[in-house]
Parts: sequence; structure tokens; C-alpha cells
Amino acid sequence: MKKLTFLIFLFLFLNISPFLYPAPCYGIKLPKKGEIFVGYQTYRIFKKYLEKNYGKVRSLQHFLLLSFGVFDWFSIDLKGGCGNIKQHPQNKDEIDYSTSFAGGYGFRIKFYDGEKTKAVFGFQHISAHPEKVFLENKKNRSILDDWQLSILTSYSFKKITPYLGLRWSRTDYIHWEDSNRKRKKSDLTKQVGLIFGFDLSLNDKMWLNIEGQFIDTEAIAFSINFSL
Repeated sequence: MKKLTFLIFLFLFLNISPFLYPAPCYGIKLPKKGEIFVGYQTYRIFKKYLEKNYGKVRSLQHFLLLSFGVFDWFSIDLKGGCGNIKQHPQNKDEIDYSTSFAGGYGFRIKFYDGEKTKAVFGFQHISAHPEKVFLENKKNRSILDDWQLSILTSYSFKKITPYLGLRWSRTDYIHWEDSNRKRKKSDLTKQVGLIFGFDLSLNDKMWLNIEGQFIDTEAIAFSINFSL
């Protein structure tokens, strides 16, 4: 009952926050209390449409992952690495921002834990800060903010654990042209999407995670993970 109350409180808090803006989940596997998971992840956004006539964005990101089990049912998730942004305005050439720093944070809550079936609620955020680029003697800078809330359910087989879920996501492309700043939001009519992924066990302490995201965006994430 305490976990359910905590989950409802966090969901309501995040849902009314003005800063909620897709980011990959960490899958369904949570570290136990005091346990640490580390890993390496590649995340590619193939297409995310922006609102109005702002076009679309793409991004390729690489991260080192760290998850810490605060409780058996609650984990804090951190990541650091690098990423780029490719933004294609309507009727204009694509702006290609070279790779630089990216990072993220989030948490996951296991609110159902059966023998083979599990359910996890999560919140994740990623921010990518690529290199600036000069176009027509104007300095262009950008930040990509990705946010998501997700609910995942899984069923465990011997070596593989597939999961399916729903998510609410938003991506903001923040653009400076010299000193002029504009926050360009993702298409708010495409905020709800599907998640499909699986964890593949390699041994007792190592597993692969592959995850695809659809409808609200077109993206895929791959990671290799270790339990310390």
C-alpha cells in the first residue's frame, strides 16, 4: 500500500510539472537494495516531429549507465556520455550539430512483483548539448531535452524477459541563433507512444537490453549491463 501511494504521488507531481518533456527506459530489471548496476547504452532517435512548422529532429547518443537500488522496489538511474542533434526545419537544409556532452537521470518503481510477471513505473530525462555550428555567419547553438513517464509489464522466460509498455513523452529543441533563443516543443498531438523491449540474460551478472519506441517517436536503444 505504501508503494502504491508513493507511486500515485510521484505520478501526480510529475504530471503537473511544467518541465515534463522521449528518453529510453532502463528496462524492467531493477537493482535490489544496496545493489549497483552499470552498463553502456546507445540510443538513436530516428525521427521526432516538432510542433508548428519547426520540422523534426534526430539524435545519436552514447552513455555510461549507473543504477542504484535504494529499496528492492525503487532505483535511481543516472547516465553520462555524449550525443549529437540533427534538426531539419521545413523547406530548409538540415542543421548538423556535432557530438558533445549529454547526460540524464531518472527513477523506477516496481509496483508489482510476481513469480514471472512484473510491472514497473519509470521517469527518465536526457539532455544533449552538442557543439555549436556557424551558418551564414550566425552562431547556432542547441540543446535537446527528452522526458518520459512510462509503465512497463514483463513476463520472464528462461533466458529472455520481453516487456511492453505505454509512455508519455516530450522532446524540446532549444535553439539559439546568435543571442536569439527559441524553445521548439515536440508535436503535442503525439505524446503517447508504445514501448517494446527485452532483457536477454548472458550469465548471472550480465544481460543485454534492446528497446524500440513507436508512435510518439521512432527510436531504438541498446545496452549491455552488469550487476556489481
